[in-house]
Amino acid sequence: MNLEQVKQTLNRLFERHRIVFWYDTNQDLRGEFESLDLPGVTKLELQNKQYQIKYRILREEPKQKFLLYHQGPQPEDSDNWLLDVQLANTTFSADKVSMFVAELGLRPEFIPLVQEHAEFCNVKPRREALKALLNKEDNHNAIRTKMLAVCVGKKTEPRLDHILEELLSELAQDRDEKISLIQDCHLDEFLYQRMERHFGYTSGMPGMRDFVITLFRSCYALSLEEDAELTQEALVFLKRWKDSLSHKPTFEILSEEYAKDPALKRDLQERDFQTLIEIDYFKLVDQKILADLIQHVLERTISVGECARIIWNRRTTHWFGEYSDIYEAVNYASKFIAELDLADLTMQSLNDGIEKYQNTWYLLDQFYRKFIYHVRACKQNTLLKGLIEQIENLYANNFLLALNDNWQKIIDQTVAWEAPSVIRQDGFFDNWVQEYIKHNNKVAVIISDALRFEIGQDIATQIEQENRYSATLEPMLSMLPSYTQLGMASLLPHEQAKIMENGLVEVDGQKTSGKENRSKILSKAIDTGGTAIRSEDFLSLNKEQLSDLFREHNVVYIYHNQIDAAGDALKTEERVFDASQDAVNEILAIMKKYYGLSYTYALITADHGFLYQHRPIDESVYAAVDITGDQIYLRNRRFVVGKSLDENPSAKKFSAQELGLAGEYEISIPKSINRLRLKGSGSRYVHGGTSLQEVVLPVITVHKKRTSDLGSVDVDVITSSTSIITTGQLSVAFYQTEPVSAKLQARTLRVGIYSKDKELISNPEELNFDFTSDNPREREVKLRFVLSRKADDVNNQTVYLLLEEIVPGTAQTREYKSFTYQLRRSFTSDFDL
Repeated sequence: MNLEQVKQTLNRLFERHRIVFWYDTNQDLRGEFESLDLPGVTKLELQNKQYQIKYRILREEPKQKFLLYHQGPQPEDSDNWLLDVQLANTTFSADKVSMFVAELGLRPEFIPLVQEHAEFCNVKPRREALKALLNKEDNHNAIRTKMLAVCVGKKTEPRLDHILEELLSELAQDRDEKISLIQDCHLDEFLYQRMERHFGYTSGMPGMRDFVITLFRSCYALSLEEDAELTQEALVFLKRWKDSLSHKPTFEILSEEYAKDPALKRDLQERDFQTLIEIDYFKLVDQKILADLIQHVLERTISVGECARIIWNRRTTHWFGEYSDIYEAVNYASKFIAELDLADLTMQSLNDGIEKYQNTWYLLDQFYRKFIYHVRACKQNTLLKGLIEQIENLYANNFLLALNDNWQKIIDQTVAWEAPSVIRQDGFFDNWVQEYIKHNNKVAVIISDALRFEIGQDIATQIEQENRYSATLEPMLSMLPSYTQLGMASLLPHEQAKIMENGLVEVDGQKTSGKENRSKILSKAIDTGGTAIRSEDFLSLNKEQLSDLFREHNVVYIYHNQIDAAGDALKTEERVFDASQDAVNEILAIMKKYYGLSYTYALITADHGFLYQHRPIDESVYAAVDITGDQIYLRNRRFVVGKSLDENPSAKKFSAQELGLAGEYEISIPKSINRLRLKGSGSRYVHGGTSLQEVVLPVITVHKKRTSDLGSVDVDVITSSTSIITTGQLSVAFYQTEPVSAKLQARTLRVGIYSKDKELISNPEELNFDFTSDNPREREVKLRFVLSRKADDVNNQTVYLLLEEIVPGTAQTREYKSFTYQLRRSFTSDFDL
């Protein structure tokens, strides 16, 4: 050391100590001592003056700083009159290691440790980073752990799990700078000792790649409650590492590497998939569960409730997001099959058919739509091939055809197109809109083209789940034929509607096609102002423009077209269910924008419904005989309008008057779900006929309330006969006490086992309790918590199973419930395996 280094080191020591001893062991630094000038420090030489100096520094000048120099080695403790003073203060040494020790503010007993890891201390930034982590209570192992943390770039939280996460991240990138530095600093042996202590990891060739293989293999075995090389602490580490957002890519890369082991694939193949429900360490597990679950649904060897429970359990697993559409497709296939098994598709009248459709049968259309939607989204037709074929067959033959064949028998007996207890579409304005006009209330009327009843039910459910909103769904009977021009005209205020020879529709002699014509009709009929606007134009308005719109008009018809726009085009008809989902989202966006103006009322309805079968239509669906006549106004896949139409056994013919229309013409509609052949148009998506899917329309009445009306389901723990934890695991059964409903919403909880000081001592779990089943058994879920090594510190103490509720819209939690347990693990659990 040169004089300047000596001076800098001594100044650092005097920042923390009043007295510094300097033993010049090699007797070659007197010149440096004599040359030193340390402001505020008195230099004294110890040679045979110990008692005199002791009196001076302790009695005469108790606040003065002293540098006490001795030329030669430190005397034996028994001969050192100043030993007590020296121990209470510090010692300076001019060698490199001692300089490091002094710079780090360590006591002399740490000199051997610094000597052992001198390579670490040779780099100043590493020393500075270590010094920032040190505290007075650190022992040798604590300091080595902090050295490891510095080597991997962790400047805070010098914990073994964080160190390993960094090393695993490096391994995943096929790099070795950090582990090489640990080896160069002779810290690798200590690292592996810590890993043995914490996880039971031992190996003839220890290393990070060897460790990660052992980790995956052991945690897989531990989760199956089988013998493993590592301890339960390894399972806690893996769960934490897996669920860390910052380390997600690392976990996935290394998991994928391990999953290439043929032994894992063979083992999974032989497992009952039910034993794997809680395991999510490899993609292969999801693939195994899905493959078996699909087979069980196909073979009808699993109940709809059990299928839903399994999928619910997988929702919080690592790869659920990647496979969610497959899981949802299986879920809706299971629901469809179960609902169809319960369905009695017979009916006695128009009223009876409509009532049964609005109560239960619509669910089969809804489940089919959502099944196809998720099948398209997941793009896994090979995996789902058998299920797709079965659902398509069931939907086409056992439901759609069977239902509408029965419905056609009622239609064949019908003369006047009306159902006494169901309002027909041409009565919409008088029965719904006029009520708001009478009371001078403002109302938005959203008319979505082809929004059939089951999609309307989806929208009503989602609106009802919003705080302070109520949504009432009622059926409305479509006009016939059920096509856009007539449906849109029928929703306007009018006395009579008439189909013209060009297929367009007039009401009371006025044209109804286009926004401008409809605005004129509304404006004329409504004294307080009525107008029409396209949904895309409505959504583009700013708040001031919206205010102006509703200040000038008490009634605003908002025309929305997502579903029909996709379905009516041959090239896009296969996207009709995608468009249906888009329509739901867009209508909800319209609602939120409208209610942002603090208005209270809205109506949502449609011009017509539709039929859709995703797979190509079979030849048997086409009408055997074409519809002909003297004069044809309009020909469609599902109807013909004209004069003197020929009788046809494949079709039902109505006069305009029988359908509530003005004019002298007839309408002929193919029976059941049959189509007419028509060049250049799609055949899977059709409307215009009399099927329940085409003619039962939704009318959703939405009301915004003044006060909150939402609650959340209650969740409880099914307690066992004992509240004592005697092993490293705790199985807990959670029970959602009531099903989720429109105003009783799901509850999301974070759950874990904590000490009385609120320190987590197990793996944490996040659970979303959103079961809708009425069956209590299907609202129960079991979870297993694995205790970490921290649990050893609170053995024979009270611990708590804490359920914390996530505060909506934040990352914060608040305590929901807690349950008390006594931790009494056997003394044998303290021994490392």
